[in-house]
Amino acid sequence: MTGASRGVGRGVALGLVEAGFRVFATGRSIASADLPGSVQRLACDHLRDDQTAAVFEAVEAAGAGLDVLVNSAWGGYEGMVEDDEFTWPAPYWRQPMRRWSGMMNAGVRAAFVCSAHAARIMTQARSGLIVNISGWAAQRRMGNAIYGISKAATDKMTADLALELAPYGIAIVSLYPGLVRTEAVLEAAASGAFDLTRSESPQFIGRVVAALHRDPNTLSRAGEVLIAAAIASELGVTDVDGSQPPVLTISDF
Repeated sequence: MTGASRGVGRGVALGLVEAGFRVFATGRSIASADLPGSVQRLACDHLRDDQTAAVFEAVEAAGAGLDVLVNSAWGGYEGMVEDDEFTWPAPYWRQPMRRWSGMMNAGVRAAFVCSAHAARIMTQARSGLIVNISGWAAQRRMGNAIYGISKAATDKMTADLALELAPYGIAIVSLYPGLVRTEAVLEAAASGAFDLTRSESPQFIGRVVAALHRDPNTLSRAGEVLIAAAIASELGVTDVDGSQPPVLTISDF
């Protein structure tokens, strides 16, 4: 589980622990993350290939194989205000180039590198599931061009890697959360920025991932974009409060 210090990544880690998985969680600030004691925390900056390699060496050394990799690490959200200007929605020629580096390197490239390490382990067992956390920005403009490019690249990566992994019994999918009650969303909602009536808990995504792992038909979904709430409805997954989150569409974002 990459990028598990906060947000969706932390929620996925919680959901997988709940489902009985032994969870290895990475992040730059993972040591201080609010996670159960059973989670093995591995400090990692996924911009550093040596640190990423060390994570997977630790997983292999644990001797239990690797059943699921969830790529949730992402960058580019930092410093949305620059010189008193909110740059997030700016035209691409006025975007700070560190946003490209953050999203394409700490996001897309990190997912690719982690997936490569995972594949070396999973192909030996001829089974496994890789989930790339993506989103609707791949299909419509949401804030800025760099964000959309990075999410579209994630979905294309998923589709192409699926062709190479499927012969080994490994499924890779892109998973779209809905409106997730992350720390940042809850803070924004307190100021009236979001209506949370159709939202999902962060743990919900982890529950969906666990259900995909259990589902004998998951390999048939390889390379696809999956909507978390739609898969949950199909597989009988509920949120932490027992509710069934609504299936949002592109028009809801």
